[in-house]
Amino acid sequence: MVERRMRSPIRFLSAVAAFGVATLCPAAAAEKNNVLWIYLEDVSGWFGCYGDEVIETPNIDALAASGIRFDRFYTSAGVCSAMRSATITGMMQTSIGAHHHRSCRPTFRGADMGDYDQNVLPEGVVAVPVRFREAGYYTFNEGGGKDDFNFDWDPQAFYDHRGKRWNFKGAQDGSEWSGCPEGKPWFGQIQLAGGKLGKAAERVVDRSAVPVPPYYPDIPLVREEIAHHYDCLLATDRAVGEIVAALKRDGQFENTVIFMFSDHGYKLHRHKQYLYEGGIHMPCTVSGPGIAAGGVRDDLVSNIDIAAASLAVAGIAVPAEMEGRDFLGEGRVARDYVISARDRCDFTYERIRAVVTPRFKYLRNYLTDRPYMNPSYKDPWPVSQELRRMMAAGEMNETQLLFFGDTRPAEELYDLENDPHEIRNLAGDPAFAAELERHRTLLADWIEETGDRGQEVESDIGLLCALKRWGDQCVNPEYDRVRDRFEAWRRAQEEARER
Repeated sequence: MVERRMRSPIRFLSAVAAFGVATLCPAAAAEKNNVLWIYLEDVSGWFGCYGDEVIETPNIDALAASGIRFDRFYTSAGVCSAMRSATITGMMQTSIGAHHHRSCRPTFRGADMGDYDQNVLPEGVVAVPVRFREAGYYTFNEGGGKDDFNFDWDPQAFYDHRGKRWNFKGAQDGSEWSGCPEGKPWFGQIQLAGGKLGKAAERVVDRSAVPVPPYYPDIPLVREEIAHHYDCLLATDRAVGEIVAALKRDGQFENTVIFMFSDHGYKLHRHKQYLYEGGIHMPCTVSGPGIAAGGVRDDLVSNIDIAAASLAVAGIAVPAEMEGRDFLGEGRVARDYVISARDRCDFTYERIRAVVTPRFKYLRNYLTDRPYMNPSYKDPWPVSQELRRMMAAGEMNETQLLFFGDTRPAEELYDLENDPHEIRNLAGDPAFAAELERHRTLLADWIEETGDRGQEVESDIGLLCALKRWGDQCVNPEYDRVRDRFEAWRRAQEEARER
């Protein structure tokens, strides 16, 4: 039961969230505190502080205990570039045209796109690092300098320092906060490789001891993927400990507000890129000056709220047009729901929306002409090939075929309190007809209010650029209208190489 272990049980919420939670002290907002985002890449929250018992994560647990642990933190997408575009602006990626994964790239893996799917941020939308610099802060992005934004941006306008390698390097020789002029506050991001550590993660966890959720067949390849992620989390926990130790060593810990959160879930099917709990229900902790220790909250928080809260703790005004909310201040207003969206991921064309309320989750699948196992970058993996073989051979049970079968429903409704694995779809149950209609209305109203730009098929230039990036892997029918243009471009490229 991987997902159930990652968090404490869901509880019904009152209109103003839980009583007795830690809050930001008003005086703290006026101080020039540092603000640090510890970004966990591809990390599911299987930590001790969230109730997991497979591994011990003492550094992450200690950081959580020193501040507030958020049990209902959701990301606006299950994939990095869309989520990161939303987080850095405090805007839903669907509101700013940044919803297609790895879009707006003038070059891609060394190849020049020529005319590309340019996306300029709407007027009034200013990224968080720029706002911090305008307020007199030193800014940095360390750990590969990962950004992955689906809009046009200028690194020099964002950051004073931008690192080139993954993971924490110790705040030495001008890296991280060590390059900040004395007496000047800083805003920084440290990217931890997390679930992307790959072979760099030491093999520690007993493969026979890990829990396998019911929507997967219990086979060695699946156990290997789950156990490997636990191995990655052990390394991630050590990296978090190193960051905290360096902050303390340099006298920066006591005046730094630390937001630690994941961009989305781990890489296996139904998690990364998807909108089930394993893909978007992520860990988040906030600690530092003005944050009382030992807090636990279960009100709904979105990653777009990180932007607003970060500005607020630094005493910087939160723009009225920002969709994110300050979830730390005393005057905070709890969210009634959060929204997540899946659109094109690499070459896989998709359109799914999720509405999460305190008890339920509603999923709207727009492309019901294709299965969940739409062709994707995961197809060459041995585990993917074995899952497809088992599916074709009739070796999967009814629960497993909910995701790995040939069809998908237009709507899904789950009772997260009683069905955390999202197995029993209540959309067709008359007893939940009122909840289904309520969630339909929430989504429809949100689409209208925000102008969800994913409701239309991507532009011709966007589709053409996707074909240029991934070529024959683009098999979905959305690409058909520009295939002739792509073939002409490819022939021209071949002729140029032959000359």
